[in-house]
Amino acid sequence: MRSIERFFDSLPNWISHAAIIVGAVIAALLLHVVLHGIARRIAARTPDSVDDAVVDLSRSPLRWIAVAVALTLSRRFLDLPRWGDELWSLAAGLIVPALIGWFFVTLIRVHVRAVELRYDIAVEDNLRARRKRTRVAILGRIAVSAVVVLAVALMLLSIPSIRSIGITLMASAGLAGLAVGAAAQPALKNVIAGIQMAFTEPIRIDDVVIVDGEWGKIEDIRLTYVVVAIWDERRLVVPVSRFLEQPFENWTRDTSRLLGSAFFWLDPTADISRLRAKYEEIVRANSRWDGRAFVLQVTETKPDAIEVRVLATAKDAPTAFDLRCDIREAMLAYIRDEMPEALPRQRLIIDPREEKARP
Repeated sequence: MRSIERFFDSLPNWISHAAIIVGAVIAALLLHVVLHGIARRIAARTPDSVDDAVVDLSRSPLRWIAVAVALTLSRRFLDLPRWGDELWSLAAGLIVPALIGWFFVTLIRVHVRAVELRYDIAVEDNLRARRKRTRVAILGRIAVSAVVVLAVALMLLSIPSIRSIGITLMASAGLAGLAVGAAAQPALKNVIAGIQMAFTEPIRIDDVVIVDGEWGKIEDIRLTYVVVAIWDERRLVVPVSRFLEQPFENWTRDTSRLLGSAFFWLDPTADISRLRAKYEEIVRANSRWDGRAFVLQVTETKPDAIEVRVLATAKDAPTAFDLRCDIREAMLAYIRDEMPEALPRQRLIIDPREEKARP
């Protein structure tokens, strides 16, 4: 043992310091691998997939946090000069806040992922799931932004020159804040609107909406904008404040079930009772009808035609659209083949006296 101690004492300082640092890093990595393997085995034995997501997402930040802790503990065994000690403190002041911020961002992502796994929006009755996922998505992005800003601020404060500049400029921070706030008013307006949207919930993920005459689904909600997936695979990017300041249609606010309609212009002499019986047969035979309600009514009359409206219920907006198309096609085929007399016709009345007066 004494010979080994003498051997290490005889080595140059930089070699012994490098050996201590490398040994500490290797020990931290090995400890992380062992603990991560144990955590993965424990998570694999549970039926819930949330703990698997926790283990996978926290792997990288915990690895580097372990390395940072090992280097911090090894500092007491190093005999560094003054410049080296200052450099070590500066590196620690930059790296440690970054790692802590990374870890908290990972925790937020784990929570968001856990909510996504627990509340599936692919099910038929997904109102509660869409509400949870929308709120967590918005608040998660707000929390991530706050953690990043705080981590960067702590990193900058660890630099002495920047810290002194910050203290010097503290007196003018009020005017600077007013200037920045005025310049960034649209962005701040949308950020505040995003926070308000997380609690008021005028829209949620997967809601069916009509915005500026476009029919689509809410695909993503960011801090300052919302992405609407249009039915023809286009994407409509809308500022968040648009949904709080201007009216729009939300077809799935309380439920996804809808009442679909179709209109026909027919001759006034059409047999409505016969059409109603056929319409009932068509609706009941269609698998897209949800079984709640259907009706056929004459909603308008004109001298040469009548307006016939048919209504039928469906479980959601896409199904209601397809059901309406099916009803139109089936009713038009029936009128064409079985009731051509129901099609609108123009009538002319010829006065016999005028007919005799013609040469």
